[in-house]
Amino acid sequence: MLLLATERLELRPLPPEVAVLLTENREEAGIALGATLPAMWPEPNLLGLLRLRPPVSPEGEAFGVWVMIDPTSRAVVGDIGFKGPPDGAGKIELGYSVVPDRRRRGYATEAVKALVAWALLQPQVRFVLASCSSDNLPSARTLERAGFKRAGEADGHLTWHFGDAEA
Repeated sequence: MLLLATERLELRPLPPEVAVLLTENREEAGIALGATLPAMWPEPNLLGLLRLRPPVSPEGEAFGVWVMIDPTSRAVVGDIGFKGPPDGAGKIELGYSVVPDRRRRGYATEAVKALVAWALLQPQVRFVLASCSSDNLPSARTLERAGFKRAGEADGHLTWHFGDAEA
């Protein structure tokens, strides 16, 4: 199983069978993850995505949703991941969310840095995109701290890029 360890987090791809359990049986999902699931996780947007997400191959898991786990408490603190595999130009898009009572502790920045570093080691990935609402200053700061460069703004959203090509 793929695992990235940071100073304070374990990052693991969310297996498709556990994604299904999250939408059907949270207790079994927690057991399968080996982690405690806070009441506020997963957020409704992620649950909707998981319901629509087709089954993926084991290789495809790495370009989907990852779970952020605090290795000390074994609690899920959030999720991070990609909106699918890289396209033909080597572009991949990143998204993340931290459980509300775990925000403002640097978990998102730590996870973004680790997952972007992993992604850029993959031969088919050249650059990473991200976006956030223009009024979401904490997310914008997270992306800046992680080394992303602002690429533009449209329709109330900021776009960001990291890597050897611009968005």
